[in-house]
Amino acid sequence: MGLFQAFDISASGMAAERFRIDTIAQNIANIKTTRTEDGTPYRRKIVTFGERNMTSFSKYYESARADVVGNGVKVVSVKEDTETDLMMVYDPAHPDADENGYVMYPNVNTVTEMTNLIDATRAYEANTTAFNASKSMVQAALKIGS
Repeated sequence: MGLFQAFDISASGMAAERFRIDTIAQNIANIKTTRTEDGTPYRRKIVTFGERNMTSFSKYYESARADVVGNGVKVVSVKEDTETDLMMVYDPAHPDADENGYVMYPNVNTVTEMTNLIDATRAYEANTTAFNASKSMVQAALKIGS
């Protein structure tokens, strides 16, 4: 592992988790959005991560190197949650109510979003801790030579 690779790995984790936090905030902000540009209710967005600069397992196996480590994380996709049903609420006074008085609200659950927000925040903090630990090790190594 290179000297600064640990910094890159931690930084990629922090960037990915920050993006996830922004997406969760967008979900919460649109909890009452019943009509988007295409005329449908807002759908919850889900962020998926993957390995950055992924190398196939066969390459690792062929090289049989003990010093092979990952290269960090990246956002692979942001998809709409089509598996969770939209919520139907009876509100005949709402401008988007159907002929029976029901309004389709987004499939955003505040409890789920807050749980995901706590998870993303903790992951961000873990990456920050790893970054600071790497920084302390580099600083200690530099003091050895002086």
